[in-house]
Amino acid sequence: MHLCRGNNRGAWFGEGSYAPIAEKLFNGLAVERFLLEFDSERARGFAPLRLVPKDKSVVLGLITTKTGSMEQADDLLRRIDEASQHFPMEHLALSPQCGFATFAEGNPLSWDEQGRKLELVVATARRAWGE
Repeated sequence: MHLCRGNNRGAWFGEGSYAPIAEKLFNGLAVERFLLEFDSERARGFAPLRLVPKDKSVVLGLITTKTGSMEQADDLLRRIDEASQHFPMEHLALSPQCGFATFAEGNPLSWDEQGRKLELVVATARRAWGE
């Protein structure tokens, strides 16, 4: 299940921690995986991940699809490590925070920027979890 904070043409619509909804969200839905946006400080940290049942997976949406600016792999690795303090590393994964074309108009990224971001996902995941 993907939780979206809005992604229309690079704009966002919501902010705040997952904490107020974490207990019901993570324990009340019959899903195997949560795809959560963590591409900015609006998500307010990883502490709510401690409430996710250990038989589920969490995909960390750390790479923004709202702009073409590139994240730094070392920053992403640090944030993955922070998340693993609240939820087991073997049940974490990495992805962009949302799709590149959530709406018909898409987001203000070129094809090359999108490709570089996907390459960054792969390279960072290999460093974090190994081949």
